[in-house]
Amino acid sequence: MTTFTVNGTQQVVEVDPATPLLWVLREQLQLTGTKFGCGMAQCGACTIHINGQPVRACVTPLASAQGQDVTTIEGLGSVANNPHPLQQAWIDEQVPQCGYCQSGQIMSAAALLAKNPEPTDADIDTAMAGNICRCGTYGRIRKAIKRAAGQAVVQNFDPSLEVQHG
Repeated sequence: MTTFTVNGTQQVVEVDPATPLLWVLREQLQLTGTKFGCGMAQCGACTIHINGQPVRACVTPLASAQGQDVTTIEGLGSVANNPHPLQQAWIDEQVPQCGYCQSGQIMSAAALLAKNPEPTDADIDTAMAGNICRCGTYGRIRKAIKRAAGQAVVQNFDPSLEVQHG
């Protein structure tokens, strides 16, 4: 039995502890925003946070989540009701084309902005280097990160607060 917190809710699952966390999130907990891309931690589509650090869920065993705080794209904010500043910036900059990699991209960008609220282009390139976008929207991704970085609420985002857009 593994006990951990996902998006603020304690979860207890009875799954082989060697099972990749990605499959527990998607199949057991029905959190399908985190995507399977390569299965080898090379594309970034499955990026989530464990205790605020970006990790690749496709190669992270469930046992690594024991007692930890896990955040998925669903826990970052609700695009419909209360988007995280990055989610809103993604919309404003029209980043997605196919959209498949975007939850991983946003999770990597959120980790970057939590550590560095005013990243340079080089900082962004370094932080996002492990995330592949087959549609090639890298320029729009950078613009969206810079747009979100301009919002003071990014560093200490509280999903219970109403985000003002105007």
